[in-house]
Amino acid sequence: MAKLRNSPALLALSVAAAALYVLGASTNLSAAETPNEPSSGVKPSPIEFPVKYGALTFPEKFPAGTTLSITQWSHFVPRYDKWFDAYAQQWGAAHNVNVAVQHISYADLNATLAAAIAASKGPTLMQMNATPAAFIQGLQPLDDVNDAAKATYGEGVAPCTHQAYLPVKQQWYAYCVGWVVDPGDYRISLWKDAGYPQGPVTYDDLFNGGQKIYQKTGIPVGVGMSPEIDSEFYARSLIWSFGGIVQDICGNVTLDSPQVLNAVKYQAKLFHAAETPEVFSWNAASNNQAFVSGRASYIQNSISFYRTAQESNPKNATDTGFRPGLKGPTGDVHQTAHVWFIYVLPKYVTDNNQILAAKKFMLDLAANYSSDTYYSKLYDFPAYPPTVPQLEQKGGWIDHDPWGSDPPDKLSVLRGALAWTAWLGYPGYANPATSEVYNTFLLSTMMAQAARGEKTPEQAVKDTAAQMQQIVEKWKRLGYVGCGPEASK
Repeated sequence: MAKLRNSPALLALSVAAAALYVLGASTNLSAAETPNEPSSGVKPSPIEFPVKYGALTFPEKFPAGTTLSITQWSHFVPRYDKWFDAYAQQWGAAHNVNVAVQHISYADLNATLAAAIAASKGPTLMQMNATPAAFIQGLQPLDDVNDAAKATYGEGVAPCTHQAYLPVKQQWYAYCVGWVVDPGDYRISLWKDAGYPQGPVTYDDLFNGGQKIYQKTGIPVGVGMSPEIDSEFYARSLIWSFGGIVQDICGNVTLDSPQVLNAVKYQAKLFHAAETPEVFSWNAASNNQAFVSGRASYIQNSISFYRTAQESNPKNATDTGFRPGLKGPTGDVHQTAHVWFIYVLPKYVTDNNQILAAKKFMLDLAANYSSDTYYSKLYDFPAYPPTVPQLEQKGGWIDHDPWGSDPPDKLSVLRGALAWTAWLGYPGYANPATSEVYNTFLLSTMMAQAARGEKTPEQAVKDTAAQMQQIVEKWKRLGYVGCGPEASK
């Protein structure tokens, strides 16, 4: 998944801001462009900065001296950060706000937010890549922002809304502007030779075809079982598609079930038949690197690795195929979203102008998400689909990838991905316990324990369920786990 880079210097951003301010900025602008972008095809909508969203009205200009500092994760498609930095300065110039952006590794997000909340000092906005529910006690409610977005665009998509709202408290604690599809990715030539010209469709196909490929070529299946986010996403997708549930809609632990046990047994069997021990020590970039270098027949990942391959290994990119989530024993497909773009406004931010500017920045980014999606090379999907009509319209970006796929509709699997996408907390909403379980990598560890033979599958499931129960009980005592009026929506 990850391609990690150093944070850009804030001095460079300040220079860019000054230049933009001299030039001036209207409320209807061309999208901030980056070098070497496509010269033809459907383009993003013009940049606009409305002054009203639903019941929220904003000033066209903020008072002199207003500042906005944003810390967010370094994007896995590097071109995006260049666009975002330019966009942020464009926004600041248009609103008389001094904007500073810092990019950090996704792995540092939780520690950075925790430290800022503890110190009551830090960025105005932080963008998280998964539910920040574990930090809810230090976050400002964003009900007004979410209500304004809903009034403007309609209901947000479930993979986003269920990462930012807590029914038991009836509170929006975050604002999700986007999410990422997590398809199955396979080497076309290897799977065709193994008798699967369209790639694996079921988990049985993954086992049988993956074993056949491994025995013939030595190229393994590449699904991880290490304490990192891609392994966690794979574990959840496997469990859900096998009919298991990690938690119910009220947040109760439901892990210790026959369906989850069957998923764990399957993964242990797959490891011994078609994987190598390196999957126990992978980081979030490892499956990308394995696939791009030709050392994996199948991975579960977003398209960031493919964008890398288009530049570094075009032959491999052409030989890459995409599938929806794999079907479980009963035909269920519930593949998790990959990561998210979720903004939080900590309670330590008390300046009214800063708060108002932060809320407008979030809403404006959603309004301009066609540029966001475009410059992420279709990695970022909108929380509010009406903001990016170019994505799924006939002849649009999925039909004809503006970033040079061969064939042009190679990414057609992304169309309709909501139908098979789940999320942290599925089938309910994420809560602080969900967040803590995810952040401590309990499910990928459970899979590894069974695959390595450290525990029987039965004991691995029972022990993990017990660990989860302790976490849930802690948050339940604090009143953050339970049912609410919207829990079943």
